[in-house]
Amino acid sequence: MIGKHPSADGFPCCTAEVDFPGKGYRALFGWVQLVRSTDNSSTGAAFDMDPFYLFKDAPSPYAFFGINPTLFDAPSRTERCPLTWTAHSYLAWTPMDDTERRVLPLVGFSWGFDIDSVNRITLQQVQSLTPADWDAHVPYLSTSYSGWVFDQSKARQ
Repeated sequence: MIGKHPSADGFPCCTAEVDFPGKGYRALFGWVQLVRSTDNSSTGAAFDMDPFYLFKDAPSPYAFFGINPTLFDAPSRTERCPLTWTAHSYLAWTPMDDTERRVLPLVGFSWGFDIDSVNRITLQQVQSLTPADWDAHVPYLSTSYSGWVFDQSKARQ
């Protein structure tokens, strides 16, 4: 069990771990996760933030942050209705010696699931995200977290 209600049985969960040899502040990273779901406020037309619910009122784009942080997510619904749920998860770094709270994307991947009309859950294939995928999220991130600077990743290939 993953610590959720029994209605979550059969839904996928995702764990992504960081193994970086740096120590202390040099190993501080965070996970930024955005979700597009056919049951969100835009009915699946746009991505929304997916912050850890305990910190949803904290003005940080990070769902998880720390020394070699682990991203863990176990999305579920109490009712199984047709649904498409896709996450864009990014490992990012915030320089400690910068005068601004800056988010520098390092790597990203897409994952998720679909529920069909007979309530069958199917996993979406995990895919690497491109720099252009991150860049497409920057306007939304900048509006949502005005106290942060989000670097474009076009130079990173």
